[in-house]
Amino acid sequence: MFDLSKCATVLLLSSIGFSAAANAENNTRYTLEQAVNYALDNNPSLQVMHERIAQAEAQLGEALASFYPQVKTRLSYEHSDNPARAFSMIIAQRRLDFSGTDFNHPGGVDNYRPEVIATYSLFNGGQDYQNKIAAELGVDAAALQESATRNQLIQSVTSAFYGVLAAKEAHKVAQRSIDAVKSELEQSRTRFDAGTVLKSDVLSLEVQLAEAQDAEIRAANAIELAQSGLKTLMGIDADDPFGIAENSSWQPPQLDKPFETLLAQAIAQRPESAAAQKQIEIAERKLSAAKGAHLPRADAYVSYGSDSKNLDYSTSRDNVTAGVQVELDIFSGFRTSESVKKAERQLAEAKKVARKIQLDIENDVKTAYLKLQEALDRINVTTVSVASAEEAFRLVSEQRQADVVTVTRYIESEVARDRANSRVIAARYDALQAEAELNKALGNWK
Repeated sequence: MFDLSKCATVLLLSSIGFSAAANAENNTRYTLEQAVNYALDNNPSLQVMHERIAQAEAQLGEALASFYPQVKTRLSYEHSDNPARAFSMIIAQRRLDFSGTDFNHPGGVDNYRPEVIATYSLFNGGQDYQNKIAAELGVDAAALQESATRNQLIQSVTSAFYGVLAAKEAHKVAQRSIDAVKSELEQSRTRFDAGTVLKSDVLSLEVQLAEAQDAEIRAANAIELAQSGLKTLMGIDADDPFGIAENSSWQPPQLDKPFETLLAQAIAQRPESAAAQKQIEIAERKLSAAKGAHLPRADAYVSYGSDSKNLDYSTSRDNVTAGVQVELDIFSGFRTSESVKKAERQLAEAKKVARKIQLDIENDVKTAYLKLQEALDRINVTTVSVASAEEAFRLVSEQRQADVVTVTRYIESEVARDRANSRVIAARYDALQAEAELNKALGNWK
């Protein structure tokens, strides 16, 4: 027997769950500004750039370490029956006895030496200095790359946000089309039953309704896809509730500067351009460091330790050694010359990358400029077409009520109205997205 109480409970729980989900989505509706700020705090790509800046700062710390003394401790053990070596170990241990020592046959001698060693680089062919400057430039380059990622992220979030709004508007158009065709289909079926409308008219409307429903399904799926992309950019998990605040106020963007002015602005302030110049400077410093390997190296050192036949330490056996050593590589198996060649190729690569980035910036500005110009022109055209299509549909609907036009003409006018609405929606949001692309191309969001 069917249990009505259980059915009511299930319906109640379902309605509660739906309400909770709706409330959660309402509580997580983002405006464009909120979506951008959330993405700046949670986008994984931007967080990766933060880590790269920290890595560059750590690399600078490594380069600076060359300018400090290097101190280490060491414990060594040695056993020898070589007369010269054994004799020197006995002397170092402060236990030389001329009366009881056979210098030619000292036997095996053990020597333990704990010691502290400090070294300081006096000159390294300028390599330490050049590497330090390169590391400082690396921090600047990482910061500029982070700025470029931020610029790109804001543009992507903005475009995706407008993409969601456009998908929602397209879905509303599809739903309105379904409602219009359903209303006309119901009236036509009534007239068909009364014998005043042909069966073909009813069938044509049923086909039109199926097409409208198909368009609505695709529009609804487009909303989900657009929201999924926006959530990914914002760093939101797929299962988390999400919604955007729809703002009815809309102002078309302005394009009041010539292309040449915008291009000069982009070249001057795009972080990618500045980062490319930093990479050239880094490559130049690394080339200088590689050439410095041809020069001599000078180090000062001091060692303090104690020699004994066991691990017992005593200040009576300690000793200090200090000195300066100079080294110059005569032949390193062509390693130095190949390192210089490698650095030269890296410098050439950095210059070519800078050139490519400049061309990319020029293309970005030109593309965004043309897209925005096209979208603004389309807005002017489609706005007029929407008004005409709406009026034509209204007149045809009235004529259809009076049975003075065919259902085919009604369907044509309804399709024309929907297409006009879709075009003006696309033009408006294309303009907003093109404006976002232009802002990114100019580096306005760095």
